Order: sequence, then C-alpha cells, then structure tokens
Amino acid sequence: MLKLEDIIIATGDFTLAADLTVAPGSSVAVIGPSGAGKSTLLEAIAGFRDLRRGHILWQGQDLTDLPPGKRPVAMLFQDGNLFPHLTATQNVGLGLRPNGRLTPSEHEQVQSALSRVGLADKGARKPAELSGGQQSRVALARVLVQQRACLLLDEPFAALGPALKAEMLDLVAELVSETGTTLLMVSHEPEDARRIAAQALLVADGVAHAPMATAELLDNPPPALRDYLG
Repeated sequence: MLKLEDIIIATGDFTLAADLTVAPGSSVAVIGPSGAGKSTLLEAIAGFRDLRRGHILWQGQDLTDLPPGKRPVAMLFQDGNLFPHLTATQNVGLGLRPNGRLTPSEHEQVQSALSRVGLADKGARKPAELSGGQQSRVALARVLVQQRACLLLDEPFAALGPALKAEMLDLVAELVSETGTTLLMVSHEPEDARRIAAQALLVADGVAHAPMATAELLDNPPPALRDYLG
C-alpha cells in the first residue's frame, strides 16, 4: 500500500497537500486542471521533490528520506529521457546499472524486457533510428527491468498519435496486471483514464484527493474538473 500521510509539497508560492492511500496493485489515473500539481505529486512520490511536512510510506516503510534510487518506485517522464548516442539495449541497461556494465544475467533481463515490449530485434538501433512509438517502448523497457513495485507515468505517450498511444496504454495495462505493479498515471485525457485505470485521483485547488472510481469521478466531476474538461 502507498500511503501519503498528511504531506505538503511546496515550490515557491505553490503548495499541494495530500492525505490518501493507494491499494497495492491498483491502477490510478491522476487527473486535474493544468498546473494543479499532478506531475509535482508523482515527483514527490519518486523522491525528486522534498516534502515540507508529512511522510510517504510503502507497505509500512517510510520512504520520505530515501533517495529516488532506493525507493520501490520507477518513473517514466514525458520525454522518455533516452540517450541519443546509445543503442536501445544500452539505454534499457541503464535501468539496471548507470555505468552500463551489465552481468550476463542482467543482459538477459534487458533482452527479455525488449522482447516484452516488442523490440527483440531492435536492440542495436539508436533512438534516431526508431519511430516515436518504438522510442516509447525502449523507455518503458528501461523501467520494466528495474522491477519496482510502483510505476509512475507522467504522460510519456502524450506526443504519440491516438492509435499508438492507445497501443502503449494497453501494453502498460497488460504489464502491470501481469506483475501486480501499482500504477499512477498522469492524464489529461478522460479516455486514457477510462481505458486502463479503474480508479482516479483528482488534483485540484492545492489538494490531491483520495482515489475513487474513475467512471464516478468523470461522469460526475466536481466544479474544478468540470471547468477543465469543458
């Protein structure tokens, strides 16, 4: 279970409060108006932002003071963060070792992850030689090899066309279901949230609210979300 215990995240004049829990194995869409703090919330969970107060816990373990690499969390950012001078295999390998020096068993893990995302024959290619969808698959494979219990997606597929984005979302849904991974996914598109997240977490007016059924939230949105969705 992921628990945000009376937390406050502060950046300049902006503050975001949260006091909520996410059940293990849940898939939760993080939705709300632009600038409300959705990405900020995920960055705090991942350890990239400090808390002004409160605690972040996973299965009872306090993560608050742990650096990102020590948390049971993997985060996939909007741009994928692939290194252009490295091959797909090397980019994925960075998820296991920042220096890229993998053991034979780790090389097998990388190949397995590439196969799982449909790129078994593309490992030798660099990002410029891959399509946008293939680049997204490499970035996804890199977080897969980390085998973290919680996966955070900050709209990594936003630049893809509708068909490719739907394909990637379905792949994520399949992978987290197979592994029992807890998923939190920032989304600006109600259709994406409905597609793979049974629950949704509203971030609005300086508060991240407790998860609730996605259909219930989107079918009966509160004023802040209604104004955003139009």
